Amino acid sequence: MRQTLAAAVPVALAIAVFGTIYGATVAPLMGGGFAVLASMIIFSGSLQFALAGLLVSGAPVSATVITALTLNLRHILLGAALRPRVPGSPCGRAALAWFLIDESAGLALAARGDATQTLLVTGFLAYLSWIIGTAVGTLGAALTGLRGISEAVFPVLFVGLAAISATRRHVMARAGVAVLIAFAVASWWPQGRGLAPAIAALLVALPGRGE
Repeated sequence: MRQTLAAAVPVALAIAVFGTIYGATVAPLMGGGFAVLASMIIFSGSLQFALAGLLVSGAPVSATVITALTLNLRHILLGAALRPRVPGSPCGRAALAWFLIDESAGLALAARGDATQTLLVTGFLAYLSWIIGTAVGTLGAALTGLRGISEAVFPVLFVGLAAISATRRHVMARAGVAVLIAFAVASWWPQGRGLAPAIAALLVALPGRGE
């Protein structure tokens, strides 16, 4: 349990920040209460951000349905990969599937033996963090400059999640430097925010000696 929590808590904290960004972004569009309700029912950051974009653009319902189906297809593959590692009844596995997100699946696949505990603990903490983050974001949606800061932080968090999963110190160090550079690019050069993740990825991916 200690190892599971040690891996899950940093991920949950990062997800809380994503939730805050989501809440601050969509609260002016749909209201704070509806934003929190969406996080409780949907619980999918990528899908919720995509739906927010479709809402802003006035896309038809068919586009929303297609987007939801496309983004959720990956859960079939994640479920198939974890199936041999999650014993129990079909009803129990179906209930556990609620916590099947990219982060919990990644940690569960990396865990040894039975992945049920990792999937449950990581998924529950992520779910709770996502809802709390959304609520916090809706409360601060009206603060001046919050949205600009959130746009700068968003690409940096992906690098942070990669750093959490790193097992070698030199990779963690490179990821830390990449986070700082990505944040600097996203903050000081707004037009280059789309390049920030690419710059960070290149820095982390550069091979070291003997690699």
